[in-house]
Amino acid sequence: MTTGKGQTMWGGRFAATPSEIMEEINASLDIDRRMAEEDVAGSRAHADMLAEMGILSFEDNEAIQAGLDAVMTELREGSFPFRRELEDIHMNVEARLKEIIGEPAGRLHTARSRNDQVVTDFRLWTRKALDNSARLVGGLQAELVIRAGEHTGTIMPGFTHLQTAQPVTLGHHLLAYVEMLSRDRTRLTDCALRLNECPLGAAALAGTGFPIDRDMTAEALGFSRPMANSLDAVSARDFALEALSALSIAATHLSRLAEEIVLWTSPQFGFAKLTDQWSTGSSIMPQKRNPDAAELIRAKASLITGHFLALQGAVKALPLAYAKDLQDDKRLTFEAFDTFDLCTRAMTGMIATIEFRPDAMRAAAARGFSTATDLADWLVRELGLPFREAHHVTGTLVAMAEKQGSDLSDLSLADMQGVHKGITQAVFDVLTVEASALSRTSYGGTSPVRVAEQVAQWKQRLGLE
Repeated sequence: MTTGKGQTMWGGRFAATPSEIMEEINASLDIDRRMAEEDVAGSRAHADMLAEMGILSFEDNEAIQAGLDAVMTELREGSFPFRRELEDIHMNVEARLKEIIGEPAGRLHTARSRNDQVVTDFRLWTRKALDNSARLVGGLQAELVIRAGEHTGTIMPGFTHLQTAQPVTLGHHLLAYVEMLSRDRTRLTDCALRLNECPLGAAALAGTGFPIDRDMTAEALGFSRPMANSLDAVSARDFALEALSALSIAATHLSRLAEEIVLWTSPQFGFAKLTDQWSTGSSIMPQKRNPDAAELIRAKASLITGHFLALQGAVKALPLAYAKDLQDDKRLTFEAFDTFDLCTRAMTGMIATIEFRPDAMRAAAARGFSTATDLADWLVRELGLPFREAHHVTGTLVAMAEKQGSDLSDLSLADMQGVHKGITQAVFDVLTVEASALSRTSYGGTSPVRVAEQVAQWKQRLGLE
């Protein structure tokens, strides 16, 4: 906690130093050192503004800027002397600056507080992290679109309640996740836009009496505007909450796709095979090929949601303005982004290399009376039956086929006419899984024609063509 000569950065009020345990619980350097470059950037902008406003001499600003250059060089080269007793990255940077340039470093903190300094750095870091996560999501979308384009006509079973429902195409199934991820990407970019207001200059909580120019610092740091209320500026963490909420929703989508990969690669399904890059074995069972990457994504999605809930719990009962409870906001946010980005990269790798098995998918789609709806639709379209009556006729035929141990297409025409005499031989034309998928030509449907259109549109949107 000392900066030399027995002084702490805030110690004028105190006669004794904190206990070792207090120092341990209070220190955050191990976490917030990740914001070192953001802290230097904020200090640069603040010093330039102070000089422009005549609060800081141009000579002192030149010394500060040169000192910050040296600090940044040390940070990037890995030679910066981090000192844990200085609590956090902000005090570390300021103390190192003083060691390099001397007295002018003490003037840098004029008209600001650690409260607005910390949250400015945090917003800068989160803005960058959101952009990076959105980019990774876009990369996963691109791989899904590429694989969907390879399988516009590959038939697989569509499920509800994990029971065979209707035939769909694999391309259609993969594009469903592209749509989900598109919304996720929008949430991430929207969050970055909303957080893009600058707290710097709010000082501790009430603003400052110095004639500062907050528009200047906001512009220098790439913010759209300064925050309008100093109390809100230093205490608000809804930008981090929103970011973790968006990550939690996106991670849930990754988890759903991971679960499908776990199912599809099991021998019971046999729809796909993960390459050796994305599989592990068993220490005792030589035959095992485990989809551990997918399983870990399922688990880590819960960790991201847990971090969102933890931050929400920390913030929900805090009065204005700042409280030390907020120190853990960065740990929770950093870990959530790290976990999400790792999961997204892993999922992108799995999707790019997974080996699909169209024959197994097609065979599974043909089981479970998946064309029953097509039969009902034919009765409505060709015989003019009300749908509810057609549903009843079809249900009766399904029960008959089930009793015989056959599929609908295996029933004889006589069997069908025994249930409804108007049925003709033409009904068999709609009872294949291919015919079923081909018929779903409504916008957003699973028809290969529609899937190919969507693939082309997504390739254009994602810059793949």
